[in-house]
Amino acid sequence: MSVRASDEMVKVLEKWGIDNIYGIPGDSVDTTIDALYRAQDKIKFTHVLHEEVAALAAAAHAKLTGKIGVCLSIGGPGAIHLLNGLYDAKMDHAPVLAILGQVQSKLLNTDFFQEVDTHVLFEDVAVYNKIIMDPQSLPRIADEAIRTAIAKKGVAVLTIPDDIPAHMIKDNFTPNVDNFKLDDYKVNDDQIKQAQEMLEIHSNPIVLAGVGIKDAKKETKEFIEKYKIPIILTMPAKGLVDDDHPYNLGQLGKLGTKPAFEMMQKADLVIMLGTDYPYAPYLNKKVDAIQVDINPDRLGKRRHVDLAIQGDVKEVLQHWNALGQPVKERHFLDLAVSKIGQWRSWMKDVYSKKHTGVLPSLMFHNISKSAPSDTVWSIDVGTSTAFGARFLTAKSSQMYTISAWLGTMGCALPGAIAAKMDMPDRPVYAIAGDGAFSMVMQDFATAVRYNLPMLFIVLNNKLLAFIEYEQQSAGQQNYGISLPTIDFAKFAEACGGIGETITTDEQFSDAIRKYRNPEKPVLLDVAVNDEAPLPGKIMMDEAQGYAKFGLGHVIDKKSLPELPPMKEILRSFL
Repeated sequence: MSVRASDEMVKVLEKWGIDNIYGIPGDSVDTTIDALYRAQDKIKFTHVLHEEVAALAAAAHAKLTGKIGVCLSIGGPGAIHLLNGLYDAKMDHAPVLAILGQVQSKLLNTDFFQEVDTHVLFEDVAVYNKIIMDPQSLPRIADEAIRTAIAKKGVAVLTIPDDIPAHMIKDNFTPNVDNFKLDDYKVNDDQIKQAQEMLEIHSNPIVLAGVGIKDAKKETKEFIEKYKIPIILTMPAKGLVDDDHPYNLGQLGKLGTKPAFEMMQKADLVIMLGTDYPYAPYLNKKVDAIQVDINPDRLGKRRHVDLAIQGDVKEVLQHWNALGQPVKERHFLDLAVSKIGQWRSWMKDVYSKKHTGVLPSLMFHNISKSAPSDTVWSIDVGTSTAFGARFLTAKSSQMYTISAWLGTMGCALPGAIAAKMDMPDRPVYAIAGDGAFSMVMQDFATAVRYNLPMLFIVLNNKLLAFIEYEQQSAGQQNYGISLPTIDFAKFAEACGGIGETITTDEQFSDAIRKYRNPEKPVLLDVAVNDEAPLPGKIMMDEAQGYAKFGLGHVIDKKSLPELPPMKEILRSFL
């Protein structure tokens, strides 16, 4: 029996449980689109308005669900547009399949219209990168691409000349779904005993946990409570242990808390669970360390570790939790709890200070306090990330997605679209600055088109605010950071959604109550104050940078610059 190669490829996707593809149709991918048309009762095709959004949505789907995401575009310009979202997937270790069109095979290497060498273009981003030249091989290679993306938690790219999928091929391929199995690393009991012995001889242990604890939330909470250990979570792991858990010190680094920085420096044992935390200078390298990770290439990558345990964090902690006796008290933990309690009191001072208009810190606090327990948060890059880290109290029953390693602006809207597609019954709250939202704003119409009720909040201060403070901390004068005046509320209405302009804290509180369960996409255009997202701990080089900026401002502008309250500066610096 003969079938179209495109139909056989789609059957492979379906067999792997793929039920949604984000993309834009076009000439060099139309034969694949035609196959999706025939299979539309099995695989949904979500037509977005920009290929970058397609790739970012596919990446967000993978981060939120753990399943492979899929995006599709024509070759040439469409493929190039995908790259940003695919790099986000690569750097956040999210499995994604990208299906690219290409000119017909007979026209390859003729410098034809829109012919781009995608095989070379995607070489760095992909863990699997093939161009299809034989129609009979299309389903087999598609199957192999999916397996590789899942196994290596990365991006697989298939470039398919548009004539290839139209060929008739033998219907003789069976996808390798049933016999596909990820590596199963057996827990080494001797290593667990060694880890327990190390824990027992150290009085000041601290845990740094990443997204590797996503499937081990219960075990992680049991571990820190049994052994009385404070925990720091990386930014992409925010909320995997409740932010308001008394042992949770928040994040580490520029977006982190002062207690996280201080207690990391005071620790005598660092226990790293499922994290490849990149900011090595913040890791206390003077003390002993244990690292647990499923990926051997991450063990000892950022700092020397005295004990490296390759394995699934959930299974390792199950064994570890069953081994030792509960710790009754730990003075190091008492100090950590005291410091984070003081920090939270300081943060209350920040969002309670006198102000006019809408204060970002208070806005994040209020929406966090009122959000349902099963909310999916999609947070953009910039001040949204900073205020989200500090003032949004995420719960382990919620989900939190960001562009962690690439840090690409414009990720919140694609993330919200994917979240609502994947989990239609869960509330989705997305927050972005005006600079980030304006990069992808056209796809708010996609959210409306597919009836994806969500609450989208735009922090509108007509400014690239995070860059403003980056420039200042580097001792540079602010330049090139202003944004045009856009009425985002009217734009939302023009797209068919609901838009409201918010200019006071009271209006914002009323709006989040009003749209707790929206029936269509809602956009709140919030006129926020330019509030400084100060680091949790201001380092000496940053303090010197601010001083240089201030002096330059006086010389250039003949006036003193506006600064955050001195109390907030001193708390972060001293």
